[in-house]
Order: sequence, then structure tokens, then C-alpha cells
Amino acid sequence: MDRKPSLIDRLKAKDAFLVGTWAKIPSLETVELIGHAGFNFAVVDMEHAPHSFQSAYQAIATAQAVGLYAMARLPDRSGGAVQRLLDAGIDGLLVPRVETPEIAADVTAAMAFPPLGSRGMGYTSRAARWGLDSAADYLERGRNHVMRGVQIEDMGALEQIDGILAAPALNAVFIGFGDLALSSGLPGSHPTLRGLEAKVLAAARAKGVPCGTAVQTPEEAVRCREAGYSFVMISADTTLFAHAARRLMDDTRNALGR
Repeated sequence: MDRKPSLIDRLKAKDAFLVGTWAKIPSLETVELIGHAGFNFAVVDMEHAPHSFQSAYQAIATAQAVGLYAMARLPDRSGGAVQRLLDAGIDGLLVPRVETPEIAADVTAAMAFPPLGSRGMGYTSRAARWGLDSAADYLERGRNHVMRGVQIEDMGALEQIDGILAAPALNAVFIGFGDLALSSGLPGSHPTLRGLEAKVLAAARAKGVPCGTAVQTPEEAVRCREAGYSFVMISADTTLFAHAARRLMDDTRNALGR
């Protein structure tokens, strides 16, 4: 059975722009709804949401079953979940709070097979269709078709972007404006951060590395596409549900004259 083009291959295509959302609720139904709504991918958030490995594993399988690419944001940069998520057949990983070229090299090496990295072989895992794929196909996909991304979330990392992009196994970056604003004391739209954003995008483009970020509105997504991003996460399942529920209740109260 043929696989569809991989996430990283799609992101590296000319003029690529994929739209996903964060999957924070540990529920298969919400992941299905994200897929049925037409998103390109879902990001299982293990850093800022209550996902366990088990719920992440189920979300990955559910996402792929409804045509989504499955990504995960790791709980931290220690790497403890990397091997198991890769064995689960995930399409891409994001490591939070990567501050230096050395950290970028270490965390992405854990996602790649030798000689590029140190990932172990789990040939009887879901990533190899439980051993139904050939070992050669399993290794080729792991080496060339898994997104290995890091999150740039502080000023020091922005200023070292060339070194971070030089990490041998890295093939994607994500700019986290929330933590950037927090650490710098500047709003995400501040000219200083926008200037550094342009520097990161130019450096990533020169290396052929797709760059993504998180947004809240369609207008922000348009700005990101025009700026040169390859992917965005817009909103989150929690936010979508909360806003829809509040809007419905407000409308109902207004209709009832309360």
C-alpha cells in the first residue's frame, strides 16, 4: 500500500502553506472533528495540555485515519518521549525551548537514524506497519520523511538562528511568539521581533528549512503566508470549543431577553 506524500515533503514544496491546529483535549473525537473540518494537520500538545503517551498515541492513529498529518509538541526537550512517538508513526515532532545550536543538534539527532543521529530501530512498531514494511523502507522513511523541528522561543535563540539551522538532523523550525513576547517584554507585533522574524525566515529559506508559527485569526494566517512561512497552527481545539460555546450561550441569552 502506497503512503501519501510525507508532511516534511509537503512543507518543502515550492509555495507550500499548510494549516493545522493544536489538539489539546485528550479525546479521539476532537481529533476526528479537526480532520473532518478540513485542517491539514493536528499537533498533539504534550507541553501545555494533559496528553499522556497513551492519549498521544491514540491521537496520532486517529489523525492519520481521517487524513490529517500528525505532529506532536514534546513535553520538554529531555527526549524521553521521542523514540516512542517515532515508533508510533508520527509525521513530525516539535521540541520546545531550544535555545542554542548545541541543544538543537542534540534534540534533533535523537529523532534521526545513524549516521545522522542516534534513533534506535523499532522495526516491529507501528512506524513500520508492525513489520509489514521492509526494513529498507522503514529506515528510508525515518531518515528522509519525518519532520524534526525545534521551537525558537527566546531572544538568544533568534540571535543564534544560523547555528541552530546548521544542526545536521534538523529540517523544520517554529517561532513561538508567546514565549518570545514573555521573555523579551515586547509584544509579538513589535518592530524588533518582526525584524528578527524576517531574519529567521530568510535564513530558513536559504537553508531550505520550512518555518511555522501559531496564529489566532485567518488574517494572521494570510500575513504569515505572505511573510514566507510554510505552516501555521491556527487556534486550538479548546479555544474553538470555548468560543463556540460562549457565543451560542450569549446568543441564546440575547434571544431570550436575559
